[in-house]
Amino acid sequence: MIASLGAASIVVLLALILFNRCSPLVGLVAVAAGAGVVGGFGLKTASFMLEGITTIAPVVAMFVFAIVFFGIMTDAGLLDPIIARVLSLTGLRPTRIVIASALLALLVHLDGSGAVCFLVVIPAMRPLYERVGIDRRVLACVVSMAAGVNFLPWTGPTLRASAALKIPVSDIFRPMVGVQAVGLVFVFCAAWWLGQRETRRLAADAAALGLIGGATGSTGAEGISPAPRVAAPKISTGEDSVRPPAVKRPGLFWVNLLLTLLVMSALVSGLVAPAVAFMVGTVIALLINYPGSAAQRDRVDAHAHAALAMAAILLAAGAFTGVMTGTGALKALAQSAVSHLPPGTGSQIPFLLSLVAMPLSMLFDPDSFYFGVLPVIAEMHARLGGTAVQVAQAALVGQMTAGFPVSPLTPATFLVSGLAGIELSAHQKFAFPYLYAASLTMALACVLFGLFPA
Repeated sequence: MIASLGAASIVVLLALILFNRCSPLVGLVAVAAGAGVVGGFGLKTASFMLEGITTIAPVVAMFVFAIVFFGIMTDAGLLDPIIARVLSLTGLRPTRIVIASALLALLVHLDGSGAVCFLVVIPAMRPLYERVGIDRRVLACVVSMAAGVNFLPWTGPTLRASAALKIPVSDIFRPMVGVQAVGLVFVFCAAWWLGQRETRRLAADAAALGLIGGATGSTGAEGISPAPRVAAPKISTGEDSVRPPAVKRPGLFWVNLLLTLLVMSALVSGLVAPAVAFMVGTVIALLINYPGSAAQRDRVDAHAHAALAMAAILLAAGAFTGVMTGTGALKALAQSAVSHLPPGTGSQIPFLLSLVAMPLSMLFDPDSFYFGVLPVIAEMHARLGGTAVQVAQAALVGQMTAGFPVSPLTPATFLVSGLAGIELSAHQKFAFPYLYAASLTMALACVLFGLFPA
C-alpha cells in the first residue's frame, strides 16, 4: 500500500511538471500534502513537511546568499576586466578564439546561472566568430560544455541533489573536485581540437577561393593570419538596464577578487559551513562596495527575485521529501524495486546512472528528476549497501549539468541557439556528442578516483 502510494506520488509529480500542468512549487506542495492525506496520516503530514523543510534550510540559506554574493560581484564589475583582457588576447586566430570562449564561459558561470553565462559570453564572442568565419555552432558548443561541466555547490543540480537526498552540499561536491578538473581538461582539449579543425577548414576554403595572402594576410602558424588584435566587442548581458555603470567599482577589483577567492576557499575546504561563508561574504561585499543602507538595499533587491524563486522551490522540495520519508513511502518503494533487481547489480547502480545521466536530461527536467526519481534510486542503492552520496555524484556528472544546454526542457537551450544565431536542432546535433563525451569522461574519472565502484 505504502509503496503504491509512493509510486503514484512520483508519477503524479512527474506528470504535473513534465506536461506543464502546474509549476514545480505548486506540484511539490500539492502532491506532498495529498499523499499524506490519502495515506491516512492526517495532521501528521504537516509535521513530516516541517521536518523536511528544517532539513533543507541550510541549503536554502546557502543558495540565497550565494546568488546575492555573486550578483554583487558582477554588479561591481569583477568579471569585466577579466573578460576584456581575454578578448584582447585572442586576435583573429580561431584556436585562441574558441579556447577563450570556453574560458570566459567558465569564469562567468561562477555565479551558477547558465542563462547569465550565455547572455554574457555568446554576444561578446559572436562578432569575432563572424569576422573570422568560424562556425557559430562551435561557439554554442564550447560555451555549453564549459557551463555544463562547471557544476558548483551553489548551482541548481547540486542544490537539488543535496535537498532531495538530505546530504550536505560539501559532502557531495568536495570529493568531485578532481572529477570536475578532469571534465574541464576535456572541455579545453575539445575546444583546442575544434579550433584547430576550424583553422584547417578556413585555410582550405581560402585556398579553394584563391584568397590565401589576400584579405586575411599571409598564413601564420595556425593556417590563418595572426592579424592585428581587435578591440573587445561590447559586452551586452541583457541586464544592463538593471545594472547601471554607477554600481561598478573598478577601483575595488583586487579587493573583490581576494574576497571571492577567500569565500570559495572556505567553501571548498569545508572549514566554514557554506551558508555561513556566503552570508559573511555577502555582508563584507556590501560594506566594501556599497556603504550606506540605501545602496545596499538596492543591490539586495536587484537579486532578490532570482534568489527567492529557487529558494521557494527548494523549500517545497523539502516538504515533498519529508512526506515521502516520514510516511515510509520512499523505503517501501525502494524495497519493492530492489526485489526485482538481478543479484549482484546493486553496487553497479552509481556507475550505470552516471552513464545515462546526461541523456536523461532530454527526458526529465531538473525538478522532476532530482526530487522525484533520484530519491528512489538512492534508497534502492542504500538498501543494497551503498550510500546516497554516490548516487548524487553519479547524477551530477550529466543530469542537467552537461545535459542542460541541449535539453529541450530548459529555457537555456533555446537561449544558446538564439544568441548564437543557429537552429536548435543544429545546436543539439553538433553539441550533444561533445557534452555526452564530457559526461562519460567524468563518469570514468569517478571510477578511477574511487568515488564508486565500476
